[in-house]
Amino acid sequence: MRTVASSEPRIQEVRVTRDEIIAYLVDGRVISVPLAWSWRLSEATAAQRAHFRIIGTGQGVHWPDIDEDISVEGMLHGAPAPHTRDREATVLTEAKPQGPASKRTQAARAKGRTDGGRRHARG
Repeated sequence: MRTVASSEPRIQEVRVTRDEIIAYLVDGRVISVPLAWSWRLSEATAAQRAHFRIIGTGQGVHWPDIDEDISVEGMLHGAPAPHTRDREATVLTEAKPQGPASKRTQAARAKGRTDGGRRHARG
């Protein structure tokens, strides 16, 4: 039986400095991203940054004290994690109705209803 080496990048070791997240991969590569790419890590204490575990078979790293996960794929191909206030602004923007009204709303308007298509009981 022949064993084929995995072509998937896997993390063997991680080091977090004041400025970088550095991952040492099983295949010998060393990759790093700016610490600012993870706002949680950049706002964490040195002790919180030092408390992590490699997850999966090296697919990522988890920092339980700050609930942060970074994948090797994210480090290789990703972009900075949006800050919570950026995410909240995105969620609010995405929640606003955009574009044409729904077919149901259009049908109600066509029939002259303004109650969203609901009929009220008469009594």
